[in-house]
Amino acid sequence: MTSKYSDREAYRALLSGRPVWQVGSFEATLFYPSVIPDSMARAFVIEAGSRFGQYTGGADMFGVEWEFVPQVGGSTVRPGNPTLTDITEWPDVLKWPDVENWDWEGSARTNKDFFDENKFNNMAFMNGWFERLVSLMDFSEAVMALIDEEQEDAVKSFFDKLTDTYIDIFDRSIQCFPNIDGFWIHDDWGGQQNTFFSPETCNEMIVPYMKRVTDFLHSKGKHCDFHSCGSLARQIPNIIAAGWDSWTPQFGANDVEAIYDQYGDRILIGVTYDWPDPEADETMQIQAVSQFVNKYCREDKLCLLNIERSRKISPLIQEEIKKQSAAKFAQNRQK
Repeated sequence: MTSKYSDREAYRALLSGRPVWQVGSFEATLFYPSVIPDSMARAFVIEAGSRFGQYTGGADMFGVEWEFVPQVGGSTVRPGNPTLTDITEWPDVLKWPDVENWDWEGSARTNKDFFDENKFNNMAFMNGWFERLVSLMDFSEAVMALIDEEQEDAVKSFFDKLTDTYIDIFDRSIQCFPNIDGFWIHDDWGGQQNTFFSPETCNEMIVPYMKRVTDFLHSKGKHCDFHSCGSLARQIPNIIAAGWDSWTPQFGANDVEAIYDQYGDRILIGVTYDWPDPEADETMQIQAVSQFVNKYCREDKLCLLNIERSRKISPLIQEEIKKQSAAKFAQNRQK
């Protein structure tokens, strides 16, 4: 199917509430720049001249060492020797990142031709607020710091300064990489069965600082996508309150259809679908697309096609999604 719109224009159209076809990962790219130490520490660098797996751990922006774990394809901090044993001591213990002196100009030169002008370019950022606390304190101590009244003020002051730093990083990123359309920010909040902390704790201890970041990015015209794994149905009101434009629920840990039905008019949900095998009969594949389009391609409740599952979609289904959704959205506009 040919179109007068580029993939980037189609993505922006859906975000503006005027979709021309159903978009998802096929219309977007990801950028993990090595100028941010956490990209290398977490073994996720995607930029000009890099190859996935080239970096296998190292120090993040706070000097915390991450170790690559081949079985999971990523890095983790070895527990048992935390940088912080007492969050109240963070002003004296932590060496704050010198963001200004990172090689922003060099990264801008390296990546000047990296971005595809026809795609929606997302910049990924590892280690949000809770993940940062875990990396510095270990998991149990980080959770305790969030809920212990005696540590509450110290956590809030730490998150406040951390948010200042994140806004500085994003501001410099926007200046150096003007083709960035949105930010894909990581902060895992749960396991397979439940969240790591209560909605009330999240609302008080994390949401206000996230909202400062999303407000800043929105003021710059950037899309804000939240990447958070775990069973998070209880936290969706907080995700919305924090200002995120979209969130892709982890497949297998969430009832994605139920989440879309309940919250899809308030936030863009990255939806999954039980697609036929790429080798299945063409009629079966086309029928599956028709069912998907009838369910999810609604202008009153838009969505994004789930990134992690879309890799298994056949070229025929990709083409049919574009064709059938474009026809439905065009028909809706004529009513």
